Amino acid sequence: MSDYGRGGEFFADCPARFAIELLADKWTVPVLSALSLGPRRPRDLLESIGGISGKVLSRTLRQLESRGFVQHQRHAEAPPRVDYSLTSLGVTLTEPVLALSDWVRAHGDAVRDASGAEPQGSL
Repeated sequence: MSDYGRGGEFFADCPARFAIELLADKWTVPVLSALSLGPRRPRDLLESIGGISGKVLSRTLRQLESRGFVQHQRHAEAPPRVDYSLTSLGVTLTEPVLALSDWVRAHGDAVRDASGAEPQGSL
């Protein structure tokens, strides 16, 4: 990937653009945050992430798995059970995701006020 400096050019393969692409999906950060607490079943994730549908959760988990951030484990039980967890690469995203969440808690209202948007739930 190309290097870039603060205020420099953002080439197509620069790390900043790649990072934004990884986290730009609406549901990526909530799913990563939920999985940072440990392995979770899909039903548990649905209950802990407000507003996400089962279809969107499945798509998000598949996408995160294809990027190496999430893994699933199938258990040979009746009924079948699947747990999702962060990979070692996914764990490295925990700190930046939590930092971003902290920033939103501190500044989200100011951003909403500036844009004239109505608050949607709690951050």
